[in-house]
Amino acid sequence: MKTASYDSELTNAQWEYLQPMLPKLHRRGRPPTDRRRVVNAILYVHPGDIPWRLLPSNFPPWQTAYHVFRAWTLDPTWAALNDARRLCPQREEGRRDQPSAAVLDSQSVKSDGPGGEVGYDAGKRIQGRKRHLLVDPLGLLLGVGVTPASCPEREGAQTVLSRVADWFPRLRRLWVDGGYTGEAFGHWVKAHWPKLAVAVVKRSDDVRGFVMLPRRWVVERTFGWLMRHRRRVRDYERTESSAEAWIQLAMIRIQLRRLA
Repeated sequence: MKTASYDSELTNAQWEYLQPMLPKLHRRGRPPTDRRRVVNAILYVHPGDIPWRLLPSNFPPWQTAYHVFRAWTLDPTWAALNDARRLCPQREEGRRDQPSAAVLDSQSVKSDGPGGEVGYDAGKRIQGRKRHLLVDPLGLLLGVGVTPASCPEREGAQTVLSRVADWFPRLRRLWVDGGYTGEAFGHWVKAHWPKLAVAVVKRSDDVRGFVMLPRRWVVERTFGWLMRHRRRVRDYERTESSAEAWIQLAMIRIQLRRLA
């Protein structure tokens, strides 16, 4: 029987990029399922927004695919893979591996069904969750945090920066929007990273309609990339860690398609 081929599956060139970065296999126990088939199953679930139990029969059992996805979420393998793939475009453009500047912003999305802890964003009038993204000047993901939508931007920013800022010692400038103003947030950043300067890019009150703001458009474009994946239009996850992993996986998929 011929195995079905889907647009979400990895090409040979993409698999060659990805395979060396995967966790090493355990030598004990029964032979593991072919990893390429497992990754293809996860990638099939992601853009198509289908339940795990509806995986086609030519993929490994859904329990196997979900087990690997969850295990690599907790490792966290997905975060490491995203960071490894991010370095390739940086080097192609002659940039250093460590960024000196970053852009931070948040996006509120509705939650669907029993998706774990959620909140209400009064400003956006959305009941759901809030995604806090830290991206480099190319729009590639440096860090992500998912919180209830009621979480203020500054608290979400502290969550993301506390996780990843120590990974990027060359960071000197952080561009944010008006939601991150306030002496408390500025003092908190200075207390933890004295060399990191926060620059607020504000929208003029006199301008109406769409305006492309300096630096901020980079992270807005990243949000646009994510929204092309149907599973990211809403938040369907029961845990915030899974929601973060799917964002990392979306960025891995985007970068793999650019590289090969």
